[in-house]
Amino acid sequence: MTGLKVHRPVPLVPVQPVGVPSVASVVLPDGRVVTGYAVASAQPESVTAKPAVSRTAVNVALGGVGFFAVCSGLFLLTAFITALTALITQLIILAAVIFGGWIAAQVFGTSGHRGGTTVNIRKAVIKRSHFHS
Repeated sequence: MTGLKVHRPVPLVPVQPVGVPSVASVVLPDGRVVTGYAVASAQPESVTAKPAVSRTAVNVALGGVGFFAVCSGLFLLTAFITALTALITQLIILAAVIFGGWIAAQVFGTSGHRGGTTVNIRKAVIKRSHFHS
């Protein structure tokens, strides 16, 4: 066993407190008195604190998010208005085509002539041919 080292325990040296701690007494609600040493709370190790974010930076970031939301909303509103305008335009064109077709059917239809002059072209041509021959 040439590679092993034997360690001898190091003797503990008692350390005396720097100052004598104060004794505290507390009276409980039932009348008993508890006496003891005041124990100082253990302070956690200091952690490197993150730098605080400035309020201005937070406000600028929130303003940017709000601006993006408003721009997106306005873009959607513009797209909606454009689509609505196209729909109304198509409905107007459809109504004009239907109404125009109805008018054409009334003008060029053969049924239901109420008054006016009806010209029979065959008889007129025949009459014309008859006069010239």
